[in-house]
Amino acid sequence: MKKIILAAVAILALSGAAQAQETVRIATEGAYAPWNFLDDAGKPAGYEIDLANAICAKAGFTCEILTNEWDSIIPNLVAGNYDVIMAGMSVTDERKQTVDFADEYKPVDPSRFVALPKAGIDFANLKGKRVGAQGGTIQEAYAQEHFAADNTVVAFGTADQAMADLAAGNLDIILADGAYLDPIVATGQVEFVGEPVLIGGGVAPALRKDEGELKGKINEALTALKADGTVDTLIAKWFDGAGPFYKK
Repeated sequence: MKKIILAAVAILALSGAAQAQETVRIATEGAYAPWNFLDDAGKPAGYEIDLANAICAKAGFTCEILTNEWDSIIPNLVAGNYDVIMAGMSVTDERKQTVDFADEYKPVDPSRFVALPKAGIDFANLKGKRVGAQGGTIQEAYAQEHFAADNTVVAFGTADQAMADLAAGNLDIILADGAYLDPIVATGQVEFVGEPVLIGGGVAPALRKDEGELKGKINEALTALKADGTVDTLIAKWFDGAGPFYKK
């Protein structure tokens, strides 16, 4: 009887520990492969999903992955609708005014310009063209600053929408993350034009400014995952073998 009681106590203790495990709600866009996208079953997948699950396992969190449209992803974080953003978000001084960032999990990804094959774009003298970018991104800000005077900059809800308009002939050129464009260029649907540009900082988790404890736990997990090679392994898996960046 005593053994049965002790076993019951142990089960209750384990159950209580499981229930006490912190649930961290991580938002992603679900529309920016290979960073994040929806798989054939409609579930979030990609580099950031794998990494988010690895962070949660290392930190002892229960991980809940949510999707949110890009244009409202920061406002919904600030409103408390989730705890962390992992959505290919580059660290910028402007964003730091609203949110805090944990350590980066991908170095600066060069942004690239693409056009339809043989479009004859004179990139050095770009005038009178329609330049597309995803709205609210560092690429849109760069396009507005450098091309709006002589061209029309068009913002889109998702990068895929911009790509569809380019294919339809409604755009002349697109600016986006190189990692997003690489697999599309490989298919021959578009081609790179001009030179790569470095915009913003590395990509990192975004949190509310009052989440110092959570930030510390995420940074501790990221440090361990960089040291044991997990981050580099995931970068190699999703970004065509790029790296290593973190495990030297």
